Amino acid sequence: MRSTPPPPARRWDGSPLAHRVRRSLRVSPDGVSRLLRCGQGDRCRECGNRIEWYHRGAQRPVRLHPHELPAARVPSVCRWHVSSGVAYPGGDGSSWCRLPHAVVCPARDVPPPTPELTGLRRSLAVNTRRLIDAGAFTPCPASPGSPAPQRGNPAACRPARPVVQLLYVRYLAAHPVDEIQCIAQTRRRHRCTSTLLSPGTPAGTWKLVPATATSGQLALPAAVMAIYDLSAIPYAEQLRWRAQRCLRHSAIPTAADLAVADWEPFDPLAHHAHIHNRLPARTRRPGPTGRAHEAVDP
Repeated sequence: MRSTPPPPARRWDGSPLAHRVRRSLRVSPDGVSRLLRCGQGDRCRECGNRIEWYHRGAQRPVRLHPHELPAARVPSVCRWHVSSGVAYPGGDGSSWCRLPHAVVCPARDVPPPTPELTGLRRSLAVNTRRLIDAGAFTPCPASPGSPAPQRGNPAACRPARPVVQLLYVRYLAAHPVDEIQCIAQTRRRHRCTSTLLSPGTPAGTWKLVPATATSGQLALPAAVMAIYDLSAIPYAEQLRWRAQRCLRHSAIPTAADLAVADWEPFDPLAHHAHIHNRLPARTRRPGPTGRAHEAVDP
């Protein structure tokens, strides 16, 4: 993604110089996989605009704006560059750079630092409104700036982005537990519509635990949170949840991934808006004998 000038046509002595044509990274139409390691296209679940996922070393992927911007119009603290498919903070010495999507996301309350980026954020906000009016996008209910759920509302006790504990690590899910979708590709080259939580599979339990991460971080003062604990289910089932695959595709290792797994390492300070201090609401469900019994919604 680095902008470079065209190579010279001749050497210093005037002899012609042959250049090998560089081919861009693309997916073969006859290939099985639709998932690239870098530049994985997606849409922001908060504003609906296009983004690109890039790996940044051993850390979790970062969301970047899909187009390059002049480096002179972007503050130095907001500049990123991509080298060999890996994103790095800072410029690479060229006149172009990449920009994190969070800086110009119209769903966030923090304004961009420069007028040029404010104009870009305004255009993205217009595109978000067009997507909402056309019915092609529904804003995430847990996005920053959305109204807080009221007490007494049953939907208020169902976290839109729950905290899930598996393999002794806590993750922030992108969807409710019963809506986490498989990321495998079907034979028709579409994303599998099955969910991870299905009948006949061991399920986790909701617990109230101190609001802290599993990496030894100190808990928030006098704060508890509800987590969906999968530590009691078999190890193979936890691996299936971590890979975000349904039962059918977990038995097919050759099935390609069509999307990036939605798990985000949980940070109690950065994700404090998603901490819920109440367990999900209890509903009436028919029992095995036909009688209704109380169960906790996943």
